[in-house]
This record gives sequence, structure tokens and C-alpha cells, in this order.
Amino acid sequence: MPRSSWGRSTLSGVAYITLVLVLTFFIGLSCASLLSQAVRTSPSRNWTRNFNAVVIGAAYAIVLAVSVAFCLNRRIRVHRKLQRISKVYHTVGRADVPKPVFRYINQEYARVCLVAYESQPKGGCQEGWGRPGSHIGEVRFRTTLLHTVREIDELAHEVIPRHPTLRPHSRMLHHFRFILPLLPRDEDGLTPLHYYDSAIQLVRHASREPSEAEFVLGINAAQELKRVLNECRLEMLEGSLNNLVDLRSIESR
Repeated sequence: MPRSSWGRSTLSGVAYITLVLVLTFFIGLSCASLLSQAVRTSPSRNWTRNFNAVVIGAAYAIVLAVSVAFCLNRRIRVHRKLQRISKVYHTVGRADVPKPVFRYINQEYARVCLVAYESQPKGGCQEGWGRPGSHIGEVRFRTTLLHTVREIDELAHEVIPRHPTLRPHSRMLHHFRFILPLLPRDEDGLTPLHYYDSAIQLVRHASREPSEAEFVLGINAAQELKRVLNECRLEMLEGSLNNLVDLRSIESR
């Protein structure tokens, strides 16, 4: 609860209690004064067979009982109405609230939707992040590229069990040198590993954030490395399965 709301609630509670105490004091004072006057004006000047004192006391008792009954009735009705409110979210229909309230809810909902739409970034681009509305709109280039290093290293260890352990800040071209013969080369004689190494060096050591073109180049190279390693892993599994079948057929003979 905000501090201002808490302060208003406390002030309202204190004012309510103060008002109740003041009213109780003056009502009790008036009751005592009327009873004292009834005693003074009686022929015997005492409480014995004092009809006026009985009437005054009964009147105040009835007023007190009616007041307490009214407050309890109000409290119980409010409590029951609050209990009838559904705890499950549901759409408010025309029959649920009066027409002015329903019209006001629709106006406020439309205003909130308009504000939310106008608050969305349009045409802006933060450095190191994808353009809003594109397929890479919520992708951070530097973090995404660095996460691919661990993924490719795990695939490389599945293909080559004695693959070197990944060291911090090691060059990708040097770390993955054993899978270099498996990779295709382009017309310039470069493999996806060369492009991937350049992208990782950029995100590790450059003072600026990578551009979208640099990110696309690096992520495409990472996907190509994963594809080649996955194909090699599947071929190894298929070869192992064929060898197992041949071995069992020989044993059965």
C-alpha cells in the first residue's frame, strides 16, 4: 500500500474513533443530566418509584439498541455483498453494472489501450538489440552469440570425446581446429568457423555493440557449425548401431 493511502486510511480511522467517543460522551452526559433532573423534580426526590427516570432510561436504552442493531445490520449486509463477489476473473457485461458505469469502464479501457499502443517504440532501435517488430526484436546480440559458444563446444565433445576443454577468451578458430576439416569452404576459402571466430572476437573485445548484420553473420555461422556437428553425431550413432547389429548377428551364428 502506498504511504499516502496508508496515511489517509489511518487519519480516517482516528477521526471516526474520535467522533464515536465524543458522541458517546455527550449522549452519556445528557442521559445523566436528565436522570438527575428527574430525581430532583420527583416528590420523594429519590429513585424509588420514579416513573420519569424509568422512561428516560428506557428511551436511552432503546436508542442504544436501535443504533447497535443498525450498525450490525449494515456491517452484515456489506460483508455478504463482498462475499458474493466472484474471486475468479470474468468479463464485465452490460447486465453486471449500471449503464453509466459500464460506459465509463469502456471509455477507460479504450483510453488505456490507446495509451499502451502509443507508448510502444516505433521506428527506434537500441544499439546491440534487434529492431522492434522484427523476428529478432527482443534479442540481445552480444549475449546470444556468447551463449552459442557453450552449445557448440558440447556438440564438439560428443563428436570428438578428446576435444580440448574450453578456456576463457580462447580463439574459436584455435579451440575448434579439430573440426575444421569437416566444414565446407566458400569461394574465398573461408569456413563458417572463420566467420564465427570473427563474430565472437568482436563481441568479446569491441568497445561498441555488434550491429544487426554482424549478428546475423555470426549466428548463421554458429547454426552451420551446429548443423555439421549434428550430422556427424547422427552418422556416428548410425554407424555404432550398424556395428552392434553386425556383432549380434555374428554372435548368433
